[in-house]
Amino acid sequence: MKQESLGLDYGNGRVSRLYFKIFFPTLLGMIFNALLTIIDGVFVGQRVGPDGIAAVNIIAPLFMVTTGIGLMFGIGSSVSAGIALSGKNFARTNSIVTSGFLFSTSLIAVLVVAGYAFTTPLVVALGSSAQLDYHTTGYLLYLLPGLIPLMWQSIGMMVIRLDGSPKYAMMCNVIPAVINIVLDWWLVFPMDMGVRGAALATSLSCCVGGIMGVVYFRYSYIIRFTRHIRRFGSEVAAQARIGSSAFVTEVAMSVMMYTGNYVFMRSFGESGVAAYSIACYLFPLIFMINNAVAQSAQPIISYNFGRGSDSRVSEALKVSIFTAIVCGLIAWAVISQGARFIVAMFISPECEAGMIAVAGLPVFALAAIFFGLNITFIGYYQSTGKAVQALVYTLLRGVIFLVPLFLILSRIYPSWGMWCAIPASEFLTFLLILSLYFLRKK
Repeated sequence: MKQESLGLDYGNGRVSRLYFKIFFPTLLGMIFNALLTIIDGVFVGQRVGPDGIAAVNIIAPLFMVTTGIGLMFGIGSSVSAGIALSGKNFARTNSIVTSGFLFSTSLIAVLVVAGYAFTTPLVVALGSSAQLDYHTTGYLLYLLPGLIPLMWQSIGMMVIRLDGSPKYAMMCNVIPAVINIVLDWWLVFPMDMGVRGAALATSLSCCVGGIMGVVYFRYSYIIRFTRHIRRFGSEVAAQARIGSSAFVTEVAMSVMMYTGNYVFMRSFGESGVAAYSIACYLFPLIFMINNAVAQSAQPIISYNFGRGSDSRVSEALKVSIFTAIVCGLIAWAVISQGARFIVAMFISPECEAGMIAVAGLPVFALAAIFFGLNITFIGYYQSTGKAVQALVYTLLRGVIFLVPLFLILSRIYPSWGMWCAIPASEFLTFLLILSLYFLRKK
């Protein structure tokens, strides 16, 4: 079977042309996926108010952990499968992908059961207050059924792009996002279900995306599910190792939300959490755009890394860095200049939470520039099998630098310091990544 049967010639095609052929449908799909979250917040904010979006933000870390598991096995299986494909080992490729789907499904199933069994302790542990308990509990109970198909969707998109179908991978995001928007409006407004309606809309749309991801492998170019699984334990361990930084990235976003909720609650109360929630609704959009930058390079890098084509690997990295800079500058300009308009989409800019958000978003927007570059380099290290480096940089930007900066800056500058924590963490990580990269090349 020739490599061209993948649909894209990763080994011989022009790198920039290959990259943007993957990037634009991937970007569109990612934006729609991020809009799913943002529109969810807009409807909840307009119907329920600041308490509603604060409650959704408190439960969001659980959603992030699930997405992280999906990305971990999606990236892990696609990188491993890409290297196997470069050696024409199609049986092992199918075994790798099947193993990733089976193990991650079992893992999320345990998480869902635990969520139903320990609902009250879980919402308390996530930081819910007595004022928000009704909303947080309702959102959690209706969100849990969608977590397993969400994981299928996350893994499926990665492998589908490797298989040479970036447009279908895009549709796995676009179609569920459109369904979610329609259901969100209907369940939150006409049906008056509040945050429960928003969670139910998310779960139903995730089911559509997950089913699309699974069904694809009956009609794919090469990669399909198989009953002949080889070395299940070692393959799963390898995927987890390669994709661990992607999981940690999502966990780090959860830490960002959890720590930020704590700091803003301490400084401004529920209004502070509501204001910070708007930034947290925007962060997935920034993440998805830059994730598209990194993921578009991933199949090109992993395939050519497996072949030993270092020049093509370097070229793919350069193209993705340039794209990350452009996307980061655009995101920074839009958020910083349109802060008041953005806040008005969720809540009134004149209320206490709205005023806090309008003042803080321009500072928060600086994170977009350095975040994109960090994710691009982390994606490069993932794609070349350097899982430890990718993991270390992810921990630095999302936990090791971020948590202390949140706690310290909020005390030094109580009115605005907490907004600086995320940009400062991304900037420090970027300086370290760039220094070590050039030092290693020298």
